[in-house]
Parts: sequence; structure tokens; C-alpha cells
Amino acid sequence: MRFEGIKISELKAGETINGIYILKNAEIKVSSNKKTYIDMTLSDNTGEIPAKWWDTGEDQYKNLVPNKLFYVNGRVDSWRDTLQLNIVKMRIADEEDQRCITEFVQSAPRQPEEMLEEVYAYTAKIKSPEIRNIVMAMLDKKEDKLIYWPAAKSLHHSIRSGLLYHIVRMLRSAEAISKVYEGINTDLLFAGVIIHDLSKIGELDANELGIAEYTKEGQLLGHIIMGVEEIDRTGRETGASDEVILLLKHMVISHHYEADYGSPKKPAFIEAELLHHIDMIDARVYDYQNATKSVEAGSFSEPVWSLDRRCIYKPMLKET
Repeated sequence: MRFEGIKISELKAGETINGIYILKNAEIKVSSNKKTYIDMTLSDNTGEIPAKWWDTGEDQYKNLVPNKLFYVNGRVDSWRDTLQLNIVKMRIADEEDQRCITEFVQSAPRQPEEMLEEVYAYTAKIKSPEIRNIVMAMLDKKEDKLIYWPAAKSLHHSIRSGLLYHIVRMLRSAEAISKVYEGINTDLLFAGVIIHDLSKIGELDANELGIAEYTKEGQLLGHIIMGVEEIDRTGRETGASDEVILLLKHMVISHHYEADYGSPKKPAFIEAELLHHIDMIDARVYDYQNATKSVEAGSFSEPVWSLDRRCIYKPMLKET
């Protein structure tokens, strides 16, 4: 690679920087003074940052190709307690640097093939043939995309293979919890964990870099409704009983817990309740870890939108 610039995680307000970043998206907008500008998001393997290219228009916009590397020169500012890059100039990176684009992609810390194998190992632990057949059929249809699919466009696990990473960590938590509390049906719990977000493959349209946008179905329905439809369809195809189909649909439809977050029903049995909390635990752990990974001990992060714009503290403790 010929050019190495400053990483996004190292940006500080007030600095003028040179960097090389992936252009995730770009849009022409009109400012309050009636001048056009380009609003965009840039990313590398350490994070992403909103960027503005002021007093620009179609001439510059037509040269902006999403999901490509760009050389960027700009000034780092703070806007509403969030870092923002004000572009001075930028151009698409040379072909030699473009060949290294995968090095700039945020990815899960484990190999996706290894994680997928672990998901199938948990699926094999499901004793009920009816439940296991539904899970296997849904995985089979989505396996190729699950390898690289993010769990979100932004927020938690919005990285390459993020959906798979989210599922695996939840499965481990689910197994641990089931060993603490008696009477937990692990067939339902493991199945719920594996399928609860699978319809994000459909809600989102992602490329192999793990960069995603919402589909029309995703915007109009969302992964919860799409997931319920898919369970119903797959259950009928595999010959599952009405009870099994209903239980799995309820787990998906209730896992966000609140109507404001897309769940019209709250959990009505313990495995559905646990699914919600395990999901929340993994999302919150990811957000906390992501917010502080580049923060020095004894310091605070920038405000984190998904954590109510809290500045997260990284404790300064001696290792023992």
C-alpha cells in the first residue's frame, strides 16, 4: 500500500488531517444559506465519521463512488458533541490502494466460517426435530450471506460478519444462563437466538464489505414482521406444528420488548423474556466496548448515541 493516513479513531477536534477512508454513502443537500453541499459518511477499520464537503455540487458528487477508498484532506471539528470531518479536498484512491480495501473494513474479531460452524453446533443441540428443522431450513437459505452480513446499518454490530458475531455471543450467553436457572427450554432459547435477527438479511441490502442500506421491504416492514412471515412459511414447508410455529413467531415479535422499538407484544413465556435480555446484553456490551476501545484508561469516550449520548468512562485499574 502506497499511502497511509491517520486512522478515524485517532482524529481529534481542531486538527487538519490527511487520511484514506471508505466512502460509505454520499448525498447532495442544501444548507440554511441555500448553498449545496455533500453530506457523507467515511469509515475505516477503526470506526466511522460523518463528513461535510461545503459549497460543492454535482461536479464533485459525480466523482464520489460509494464503497471505494478515497484520499481525504480536511479539518476535524466538533458538532453537537460529535466529531465531524469538514472536507477540503478528496479524490478516489489509486488502483494499487483500492486492492487493499478489505484492510479498511470493520470486521468481527473471529473468522466467519468458524462462527458459522459454532452456530450449526448449537443447532445440533436442539432436540426437537420440528424446531431444529425450521432453524436449519432458515439457515440454509441465508448461509452464504450470513458469512459477511452486518447486524445493522449503524449502531451495534454494524460490521462485516456482525450478525453472525452477535448470534454466536448470544448463544454462548444463552447456554450459560440455562445452566443457572432450572426449567429453561434450550430448544426454544437456542432457536430464538439463531433466528431472531435472520431477517435482517432482507431488511438490509449489504455488500461483501458489510456495508448496508435498508431495502424497501426493510423500511416498510422491518426485520421483525419479515421474520414472523418467514417462520410461518418455513414452518409450513417443514411440517411443523401450529404450536411450534406460534412459539417461535412470538419470540421474534416480542424480542424488542416495546412497541416503540417494533414489538407489538411483550414476552409471554420465559424463553422469550430471556431472548430479549440476552439480545440487549450483547448489544450493550458491544456498544460499551466499541466506545472505549480507542480511549485511554481514565478518560471518557465521545457521546454515544445508542447509549443515550452518554460519555463512557474507561476505568483506570492496574492489571493483576
